[in-house]
Amino acid sequence: ARRSLASPVVSGVLCPCGSPQGSAVESGGGGGGNTGSCGRSLCEASEQDRRLRALFQKLDVNRDGALCIHDLAVGLGRLGLHRTELDLRKIVKAGDKDLDGQLDFEEFVHYLQDHEKKLRLVFKSLDKKNDGRIDAQEIVQSLRDLGVKISEQQAEKILKSMDKNGTMTIDWNEWRDYHLLHPVENIPEIILYWKHSTIFDVGENLTVPDEFTVEERQTGMWWRHLVAGGGAGAVSRTCTAPLDRLKVLMQVHASRSNNMCIIGGFTQMIREGGPRSLWRGNGINVLKIAPESAIKFMAYEQIKRFIGTDQEMLRIHERLVAGSLAGAIAQSSIYPMEVLKTRMALRKTGQYSGMLDCAKNILAKEGMAAFYKGYIPNMLGIIPYAGIDLAVYETLKNTWLQRYAVNSADPGVFVLLACGTISSTCGQLASYPLALVRTRMQAQASVEGAPEVTMRGLFKHILKTEGAFGLYRGLAPNFMKVIPAVSISYVVYENLKMTLGVDSR
Repeated sequence: ARRSLASPVVSGVLCPCGSPQGSAVESGGGGGGNTGSCGRSLCEASEQDRRLRALFQKLDVNRDGALCIHDLAVGLGRLGLHRTELDLRKIVKAGDKDLDGQLDFEEFVHYLQDHEKKLRLVFKSLDKKNDGRIDAQEIVQSLRDLGVKISEQQAEKILKSMDKNGTMTIDWNEWRDYHLLHPVENIPEIILYWKHSTIFDVGENLTVPDEFTVEERQTGMWWRHLVAGGGAGAVSRTCTAPLDRLKVLMQVHASRSNNMCIIGGFTQMIREGGPRSLWRGNGINVLKIAPESAIKFMAYEQIKRFIGTDQEMLRIHERLVAGSLAGAIAQSSIYPMEVLKTRMALRKTGQYSGMLDCAKNILAKEGMAAFYKGYIPNMLGIIPYAGIDLAVYETLKNTWLQRYAVNSADPGVFVLLACGTISSTCGQLASYPLALVRTRMQAQASVEGAPEVTMRGLFKHILKTEGAFGLYRGLAPNFMKVIPAVSISYVVYENLKMTLGVDSR
């Protein structure tokens, strides 16, 4: 069997048989009896633990039971693996769960196992011929799929940096040994397949923006994704507009004395204004997609530069901070359109001739301040919605990647739709009371001499008169539209992507 020339301590550290656990990638030799996965007969847990501890002790230069940046620099140097200080900082940052600036043995093992899993996904995606080796042509093809064109000579230079035995191909062992203690945070395969915010539109644009690979940004594919996402959102919102209008009516008018049901609500809307009335408020709801998405994306990219760099994928808590701030900036910019959408959805037949007439009436009768009614609960709702949506989606994504991703990071349509639906539903459920209070404040036309209703006062009034249930009026039609909204936006997004020339990999 062909052996890697890297340090034997590093080579095969995660699995004494030389193959990654659970992987069907062969190490290039054929090892008799090896089924391609790590069986207990070949890889006993005690032997694996001994090898991991041996590596940890070699790297733990000062013998304090934890690896700091200095330990890694000296220890890896002794093993012939030279890394920059920035690389070492990334390794510690990725594995440091208790945020003490160093890795204990458990954190070190967890980092290696998680890292090896990602490396195997990338190796499999590059191995187009599925022969357990990567050659120059496969590197050229893979980068071309990402929108980057390089020559075969450039690909050979990349190979030479990892090829230890001069064959001009890289097997799994060589790939793993080269990258095992080298940070690979921004895995293009995972980013490409797991876009979430761009694809799914459930009527609320409060999610944290998606990451784009460096290649997508450099080749201009990012704006095509955003345009496809905007078009998908427009179709999705239009198809589910009757349920959205019913939700608004129930949030504002339903109470203990006026218990509005779904069928009764639809009947009432059609009786008052005919079938077309089901789509009241949808025009402004669709129009605000473009400015909100554009402002949010640009704000997110600028905020990222203060937190990290525009070429690195931020960690979850950094993405939440950047995404929430970007969402607040975007919402602040288009908030008058949110108020208009609510007023248009609640209008009676003949009350306004259109959006401009509605805006003029509000301005003349209530003043400019009316366009910012409900602003505070709307801003407060961003954090629970974006935070829970992101946390649930990332948890589901990582669980799937850990358990089921073997040959590719591509989850398939149904897994992606399920993850998007669950995370959006959880996010909406957490922020719904704030959304209801926001809608009631937006709907309230000011009457001269009447006291101004505050967020706190409205919460107290609802709890006193309707109980906690009153904060969830309209939840049923809201949840009813999630699955069709997610499904429609995904189908339209995929079709628009093809029309705009974005490769579906």
